[in-house]
Amino acid sequence: MYYIVIMNKLSIESSKFNRINVTLPKETIYLLDKVSEKGGRSRLINSAVRFYVNEIGKTNIKKNLQEGAVKRKERDLALAEDWFHVESETWQNNRK
Repeated sequence: MYYIVIMNKLSIESSKFNRINVTLPKETIYLLDKVSEKGGRSRLINSAVRFYVNEIGKTNIKKNLQEGAVKRKERDLALAEDWFHVESETWQNNRK
């Protein structure tokens, strides 16, 4: 078992740094060392976590939008049918 210490290097001010201990499998440590610059584990982990959180956020937004669209499908179709005649008439009048 390996331990890794992460120090956030986003700012020079020490108040913006947090030191944490993380336990990772040997294979993960190997990959981390293979792709990061020497002494750059913290930056790589920081970038990876931020990327992951951003992607999860996008996935959740898409999922929520899709669920909402399915849930409101009948209401939206009814509104579209109700207003179709008015919009069609307005569109025809604006073309003249």
